[in-house]
Amino acid sequence: MVKALSAERVAAEVAALSELPREALVELWEQRFSCAPPKGCGRPLLELAAAYAIQEKAFGGLKAAARRVLDREPVPDGAVIDQPRRRRNSRPADARRPLKPGTRLVREWNGRTHHVEVVADGFVWNGGTHRSLSVIAREITGAQWSGPRFFGL
Repeated sequence: MVKALSAERVAAEVAALSELPREALVELWEQRFSCAPPKGCGRPLLELAAAYAIQEKAFGGLKAAARRVLDREPVPDGAVIDQPRRRRNSRPADARRPLKPGTRLVREWNGRTHHVEVVADGFVWNGGTHRSLSVIAREITGAQWSGPRFFGL
Protein backbone atom coordinates (compact mmCIF):
# COMPACT_ATOMS: atom_id res chain seq x y z
CA MET A 1 0.00 0.00 0.00
CA VAL A 2 2.95 2.32 0.61
CA LYS A 3 3.94 2.04 -3.07
CA ALA A 4 0.42 3.09 -4.15
CA LEU A 5 0.61 6.23 -2.02
CA SER A 6 4.03 6.97 -3.42
CA ALA A 7 2.76 6.44 -6.96
CA GLU A 8 -0.19 8.74 -6.31
CA ARG A 9 2.11 11.43 -4.92
CA VAL A 10 4.43 11.11 -7.91
CA ALA A 11 1.47 11.31 -10.31
CA ALA A 12 0.27 14.47 -8.56
CA GLU A 13 3.74 16.05 -8.73
CA VAL A 14 4.07 15.22 -12.43
CA ALA A 15 0.58 16.61 -13.14
CA ALA A 16 1.49 19.82 -11.30
CA LEU A 17 4.42 20.44 -13.67
CA SER A 18 2.06 21.85 -16.30
CA GLU A 19 1.09 24.61 -13.85
CA LEU A 20 4.68 25.69 -13.10
CA PRO A 21 6.06 28.79 -14.81
CA ARG A 22 8.76 28.15 -17.41
CA GLU A 23 11.39 29.73 -15.14
CA ALA A 24 10.72 27.07 -12.48
CA LEU A 25 11.08 24.31 -15.09
CA VAL A 26 14.39 25.81 -16.24
CA GLU A 27 15.55 25.85 -12.62
CA LEU A 28 14.62 22.16 -12.24
CA TRP A 29 16.58 21.40 -15.45
CA GLU A 30 19.63 23.23 -14.12
CA GLN A 31 19.45 21.31 -10.82
CA ARG A 32 19.13 17.96 -12.64
CA PHE A 33 21.73 18.45 -15.39
CA SER A 34 24.04 21.09 -13.83
CA CYS A 35 23.72 23.29 -16.91
CA ALA A 36 21.23 25.54 -18.65
CA PRO A 37 18.77 23.92 -21.07
CA PRO A 38 19.74 24.04 -24.75
CA LYS A 39 18.88 27.22 -26.62
CA GLY A 40 15.37 26.98 -28.01
CA CYS A 41 14.40 24.14 -25.65
CA GLY A 42 10.61 24.07 -25.53
CA ARG A 43 8.35 23.71 -22.55
CA PRO A 44 7.31 20.11 -23.40
CA LEU A 45 10.93 18.90 -23.16
CA LEU A 46 11.46 20.79 -19.90
CA GLU A 47 8.32 19.16 -18.47
CA LEU A 48 9.41 15.68 -19.64
CA ALA A 49 12.85 16.08 -18.07
CA ALA A 50 11.34 17.25 -14.78
CA ALA A 51 8.80 14.40 -14.80
CA TYR A 52 11.55 11.85 -15.42
CA ALA A 53 13.61 13.30 -12.56
CA ILE A 54 10.62 13.05 -10.18
CA GLN A 55 9.91 9.44 -11.21
CA GLU A 56 13.59 8.48 -11.06
CA LYS A 57 13.87 9.85 -7.53
CA ALA A 58 10.74 7.98 -6.39
CA PHE A 59 11.18 4.65 -8.19
CA GLY A 60 14.87 4.50 -9.11
CA GLY A 61 16.65 5.02 -12.40
CA LEU A 62 17.38 2.67 -15.25
CA LYS A 63 18.28 -0.91 -14.44
CA ALA A 64 21.89 -1.97 -15.06
CA ALA A 65 20.92 -3.98 -18.17
CA ALA A 66 19.25 -0.94 -19.76
CA ARG A 67 22.29 1.23 -18.99
CA ARG A 68 24.58 -1.36 -20.63
CA VAL A 69 22.45 -1.31 -23.79
CA LEU A 70 22.60 2.49 -23.93
CA ASP A 71 26.36 2.51 -23.29
CA ARG A 72 27.11 0.14 -26.18
CA GLU A 73 28.77 1.46 -29.31
CA PRO A 74 26.22 2.60 -31.88
CA VAL A 75 25.64 0.29 -34.83
CA PRO A 76 27.22 1.61 -38.07
CA ASP A 77 24.83 3.03 -40.68
CA GLY A 78 23.39 0.35 -42.88
CA ALA A 79 24.16 -2.49 -40.46
CA VAL A 80 21.35 -4.93 -39.91
CA ILE A 81 20.55 -5.74 -36.31
CA ASP A 82 18.08 -8.25 -34.97
CA GLN A 83 14.75 -7.10 -36.34
CA PRO A 84 11.42 -8.88 -36.06
CA ARG A 85 10.33 -10.59 -39.25
CA ARG A 86 7.54 -8.95 -41.20
CA ARG A 87 4.64 -10.85 -42.65
CA ARG A 88 4.83 -11.49 -46.35
CA ASN A 89 3.48 -8.61 -48.48
CA SER A 90 3.34 -6.28 -45.49
CA ARG A 91 4.80 -2.81 -45.56
CA PRO A 92 6.73 -1.28 -42.68
CA ALA A 93 4.82 1.29 -40.68
CA ASP A 94 5.82 4.85 -41.43
CA ALA A 95 7.91 5.80 -38.40
CA ARG A 96 7.65 9.53 -39.12
CA ARG A 97 5.29 11.50 -36.94
CA PRO A 98 3.65 14.62 -38.33
CA LEU A 99 5.35 17.83 -37.26
CA LYS A 100 3.24 20.22 -35.23
CA PRO A 101 2.95 23.86 -36.29
CA GLY A 102 5.42 25.94 -34.32
CA THR A 103 8.17 23.30 -34.43
CA ARG A 104 11.55 24.75 -35.43
CA LEU A 105 14.06 22.72 -37.40
CA VAL A 106 17.68 23.83 -37.33
CA ARG A 107 20.41 22.58 -39.69
CA GLU A 108 23.93 23.82 -40.24
CA TRP A 109 25.22 23.55 -43.80
CA ASN A 110 28.58 24.84 -45.03
CA GLY A 111 29.04 27.04 -41.96
CA ARG A 112 25.60 28.63 -42.18
CA THR A 113 22.74 27.81 -39.82
CA HIS A 114 19.32 27.40 -41.41
CA HIS A 115 16.11 27.71 -39.38
CA VAL A 116 12.83 26.28 -40.69
CA GLU A 117 9.52 26.76 -38.88
CA VAL A 118 6.63 24.36 -39.34
CA VAL A 119 3.33 26.09 -40.10
CA ALA A 120 -0.11 24.67 -40.86
CA ASP A 121 0.32 24.87 -44.64
CA GLY A 122 4.02 23.94 -44.96
CA PHE A 123 7.37 25.28 -43.85
CA VAL A 124 8.73 28.83 -43.56
CA TRP A 125 12.37 29.35 -44.53
CA ASN A 126 14.11 32.59 -45.52
CA GLY A 127 10.80 34.47 -45.46
CA GLY A 128 9.06 32.15 -47.92
CA THR A 129 6.57 29.36 -47.37
CA HIS A 130 7.37 25.99 -48.95
CA ARG A 131 5.19 22.89 -49.18
CA SER A 132 8.07 20.44 -48.77
CA LEU A 133 11.23 20.08 -46.70
CA SER A 134 12.86 18.48 -49.73
CA VAL A 135 12.47 21.71 -51.72
CA ILE A 136 14.16 23.64 -48.91
CA ALA A 137 16.96 21.06 -48.66
CA ARG A 138 17.52 21.28 -52.43
CA GLU A 139 17.71 25.10 -52.29
CA ILE A 140 20.17 24.96 -49.38
CA THR A 141 22.48 22.31 -50.86
CA GLY A 142 21.96 22.64 -54.59
CA ALA A 143 21.45 18.86 -54.74
CA GLN A 144 18.53 16.47 -54.44
CA TRP A 145 17.99 15.50 -50.79
CA SER A 146 15.24 13.88 -48.78
CA GLY A 147 14.05 16.83 -46.71
CA PRO A 148 13.27 14.81 -43.58
CA ARG A 149 16.65 13.10 -43.79
CA PHE A 150 18.49 16.39 -44.34
CA PHE A 151 16.88 17.85 -41.21
CA GLY A 152 17.50 14.68 -39.19
CA LEU A 153 13.89 13.52 -38.86
